[in-house]
Formats: sequence, structure tokens, C-alpha cells
Amino acid sequence: MSNAIYTEISEKLQRGKAKDVAALVTQALDENLPAGEILNEGLVAGMNIIGAKFQANEVFVPEVLVAARAMNAGLKILKPALSSEGVEPIGRAVICTVKGDMHDIGKNLVKMMIEGQGIECIDLGVDADPAAIVAAVKEHNAQLVCLSALLTTTMMGQRDVVEALKAEGIRENVRVMIGGAPITQEFADEIGADCYTLDAASAAKEAVRLINELKA
Repeated sequence: MSNAIYTEISEKLQRGKAKDVAALVTQALDENLPAGEILNEGLVAGMNIIGAKFQANEVFVPEVLVAARAMNAGLKILKPALSSEGVEPIGRAVICTVKGDMHDIGKNLVKMMIEGQGIECIDLGVDADPAAIVAAVKEHNAQLVCLSALLTTTMMGQRDVVEALKAEGIRENVRVMIGGAPITQEFADEIGADCYTLDAASAAKEAVRLINELKA
């Protein structure tokens, strides 16, 4: 029975059926299935399929957004059970759009995909000051910093954050991932970022890799 309900959660999530996902997660908990299993074999499994389809151009941003909303609906119900079972997130990420940049669609999409991997996100929104980013990393003991910039005029804000982390002496404790329309691998190398990804699905995969690498 358990495998069937996990498959159903995954399938409903992929179709963006938030109410159904919430109902199925509740049902799974009522059947005393482990919260960690519901998370990984139901919600995360569904987001992984959506991520792969997104990379293959089989689904597009609107489908990913509704799937992510369905995942969040399930996660909301699951969180208390995860806490009481002692299931920790695999890591924490501070995510934002850098100083001077007000764009948030890409950042929000990356956040949803990363949360779909079981990573807790501290979202600082748009126009985030380097000092606020550094403070959030320290306060939440984050392993990852995800920086979005959509304009050529604001992309240097990503370098400012890397420099601020260095100045605070915590650069070695975190991995820095950058993205956005004007960003390239060359620019990531130039400013000393650990990772550049082209799309949200790749960002989610890399986020897991970077956090595991840092823990190791």
C-alpha cells in the first residue's frame, strides 16, 4: 500500500494538484508511514521527475511553478511530523536577488526546486545587501548562498557578496552558486563563485552536490 500512495503523491504533484497532494500526505501520515519516506519517495521523487522534464523541455516554467506549489502544500502538512521524527533538512541555503536588482521570478523558481530536494531556504527577497546576506549565513549556519542577477548593471553585486563573505572570514564555510540571464561560467570563475547553473533544475542538482561536498 505504501508504495502506491507515494507514487500517487508524486503523480498528483507533477500535475500540480495541491489539494490532492495535501490530502494524500495527510492520509499517509494517518497510516503511520514515516514522514521522511513520504518526503523522499513522494514529494522529492515527484519534483525530481518535473526537474528532469523541465531540462528536457517537456514541461515549462508554469508547470514547474504549479508542481512546486503542490509540493509546498504537502510539505506544510509534513513539516511537524518531520520535526517530531527528527528528520533534518539536508542543508540550508540563503537565497536572494542581489543589491539593486528587483527581479524575482528566476530566484523563486530556483528556491522551489531547491526546497524540492529537502534543502531549507532562507529567502532574503530582492535587492539584498551583502551585509544582510552575510548576517543570514551566520545566523542560520547556511552551507549555500544562491545569488540571482538579471541585469548586466547588477551582476557585480554577486562579486560584492563573495568579497563580503571573505571579509567576514566565512567564505570557506559556504558554497556560492550564481545565476541569471547575463551570467556565464567565465564570470563565475572570475568572481570566485563555486557554481554557475543555466536553469533551476540544474541548480537544484548542484545545490545537493555542493552541500554534500561541504559536509564531506
